[in-house]
Amino acid sequence: MCLIVFAWKVIPGMPLLAAGNRDEFYRRPSAPAAWWSDSPDVYAGRDLQGGGTWIGITRDGRFAAVTNIRAPGEFRENATSRGRLVADFLAGDIEPQSYLEQVRAHATDYNGFNLLLGNRETLIWYSNRGDADERNGKSLVPGVYGISNALLDVPWPKVVRAKAQFSSLLCQGAPEDAYFDMLADTTKASDCRLPRTGLDIEQERMLSPVCIESADYGTRVSTVVQLYDCGSAVLHERPLQAVAI
Repeated sequence: MCLIVFAWKVIPGMPLLAAGNRDEFYRRPSAPAAWWSDSPDVYAGRDLQGGGTWIGITRDGRFAAVTNIRAPGEFRENATSRGRLVADFLAGDIEPQSYLEQVRAHATDYNGFNLLLGNRETLIWYSNRGDADERNGKSLVPGVYGISNALLDVPWPKVVRAKAQFSSLLCQGAPEDAYFDMLADTTKASDCRLPRTGLDIEQERMLSPVCIESADYGTRVSTVVQLYDCGSAVLHERPLQAVAI
């Protein structure tokens, strides 16, 4: 994922409602969300190049998602795929905190990331960037959160915009389609609000909307996850058509 907004223990009977976009190069092969033949309890899309996934659920209510930290000056081509962080948690059976300890021990193997992992009782955010607190992980309290390609709730324009729209939809009790409409927002941020991550200004503009469109890179799929107190978790996704700019 490159943007995810979510409500944790805000909605009665639904510990988690999350909505996010996966941004990726169009040429990178991937498979749509499905039950995995090698891990039959996992439902998620699949990165066919790295073998991992960006967001997923399990039959017993486990959830995980990852976003990349945008830091082009620190990027390593030979780093382990960050999608494995999600896939390995979903395919396993250890508790979120124990899994986090395993991740922390090997965090330097990966380029920068944000990781969400949990179940109906616990949701943890962790990043291998930031200060010591971020690198320890955080068990989240009830609230509405947003993550893009910086740390949790860093107010990049797309995060601020998506969180505001998401919160409004929550208050309205909006249907699922409304969250997909929110994720399709292609409004670009004004230059004065763009983050400075080491890319040129044209690239920062292109990457600033909730839904990205460009000639070779953009929002590939939108996903909405609903995790209920009773019954299975639900994951719905909508692929987006590549748009040449």
